[in-house]
Amino acid sequence: MSDRIMRIVVFILAVAFAVSPFFSSGFGGFYRESFPVQVSRWPAQPAGWAFSIWGLIYIGLILASGRALLQPGRTPEWGRVAQPLGISLLIGVFWIEAATRAPVLATVMILPMAAGAIIAMLRAGREWPQLLPLGLYAGWLTAASGVALSVVLTGYGLLSAGSAATLLLVAVLVTALAVAALRPAAWGYRAGVIWALIGVIAANVSANDWLVVAICGVGIILLIVGQARQWQKAT
Repeated sequence: MSDRIMRIVVFILAVAFAVSPFFSSGFGGFYRESFPVQVSRWPAQPAGWAFSIWGLIYIGLILASGRALLQPGRTPEWGRVAQPLGISLLIGVFWIEAATRAPVLATVMILPMAAGAIIAMLRAGREWPQLLPLGLYAGWLTAASGVALSVVLTGYGLLSAGSAATLLLVAVLVTALAVAALRPAAWGYRAGVIWALIGVIAANVSANDWLVVAICGVGIILLIVGQARQWQKAT
């Protein structure tokens, strides 16, 4: 596939991804009735308002892919970004519908979706119009992958809600810190993960789940300190 055609395909997929929620009931977290094991709450799932970050992600991806389409001379690295991003977006077009109907399938889907987003971010250029939206997208999906896995493990009785949340939140933090170290300039990645962690904190403070709050708080501090050090090196 030629570079020009691939840029067009990715732009179309970014638009399709952004409009996909309008063809479903939307998504603000998994539903308890979708699972055989019913629990009162999933500690790893962020508060519903945290999902509003998708609006910013959708706009950013459309603008980034549109810029790559209209200004190919200024975005030569997009050829390396387009394939993993395109795969991620293609999965994303169908993800919300899968999440509302088949959470296990959605969990299987979100892992390559997140992997594609991370690879695209790591391959992105240094200019913020490209790196920022890809970072937000990859960062949120990193956290969302852990949330989805924790919910499925609990929903099918493989782990208690608390154990699943603790295990997967730690896994998210380890992954996020490792990915952030590979692309220190991508502060949008850290911001996406931090936003998700803030949402998790908000969902757990009212439930007095202080272990989850503490894990997320430590994660936020580590991510912020890492970013501050990167900015200090750049000055």
